[in-house]
Amino acid sequence: MTSLNYKHLHYFWTVAKTGGVARASERLHLTAQTISGQLSLFEESLGYKLFRRVGRRLELNDEGRMVFDYAERIFSIGEELEEALRLRPGGRALQLRVGVADAVPKAIAYLLLESALAMPEPIRIICREGKLDALLADLAIHKLDIIIADSPMPPNVDVRGYHHLLGECDTSFFATPELARRYRKDFPRSFEGAPFLMPGEDAAVRPRLLRWFEKQQIRPQVTGEFDDGALLLAFGDAGAGIFAAPAAIATQIRKQYGLVEIGRTDAIREQFYAISVERRLTHPAVLAIQSAARGNLDVGSAPATARNRGKAGRPD
Repeated sequence: MTSLNYKHLHYFWTVAKTGGVARASERLHLTAQTISGQLSLFEESLGYKLFRRVGRRLELNDEGRMVFDYAERIFSIGEELEEALRLRPGGRALQLRVGVADAVPKAIAYLLLESALAMPEPIRIICREGKLDALLADLAIHKLDIIIADSPMPPNVDVRGYHHLLGECDTSFFATPELARRYRKDFPRSFEGAPFLMPGEDAAVRPRLLRWFEKQQIRPQVTGEFDDGALLLAFGDAGAGIFAAPAAIATQIRKQYGLVEIGRTDAIREQFYAISVERRLTHPAVLAIQSAARGNLDVGSAPATARNRGKAGRPD
């Protein structure tokens, strides 16, 4: 066997992780023909076939699994080397590349990231926003250090990753002063037929809201659904309906937008996670975020007597 071609090994590793040449070509930004040809050369140099075809999908055979195990260790060490060099002191600002799932309120993202800005050493934060699956693809190829999401690592994805709970808080309900005067009394029963702005299907809080409304036997009138939390807030600020938001940012929403907190419940707990390729977080800025997050997000729950019923908000 000739000397191991690490570029070919990387192509093989990517095909194995994505489950096919077409997906690997998207990940590597190469044509499928190029990858197929390089993969054949790699198998020829090793003297073994590494895959068997099952339908339209490629699966590793015994030799392929052995090579893949070695490749995992090789590229894991390479990732550690890149991380060590990137974090090496040398007068340059520490870089933190963060993906923020679009279902996460922008104020929550800032609340979490501001602790990194308070670090004594210079830091440069690069933020990317988008759908969680697209961000996970960038995380897999190390374009991102972490993802801030409102849900754990999704099951059955072709990405090696781990989720770390940063914190959780109650859910508050907000509206313009005019709407609040109409719907604050007898919260949450007053939400029957009230105009409501619902988070999109990707938001982890959505099914919890729906279950809570069902348990309370309340049927609000859903006037809009929004994948983007900032757009939902803009409609709420314009008076289009009542909306839910994490209680951790209640003060900011009241002060910045002049909105009124109608009520709050601990029956709907919003959770926020850091998703990384590391089982154990090591990036100094991420550790700072993790350390500060529990205090920033841990908003006191509503009293036990208010559980599943809600608690009226303080008049503004």
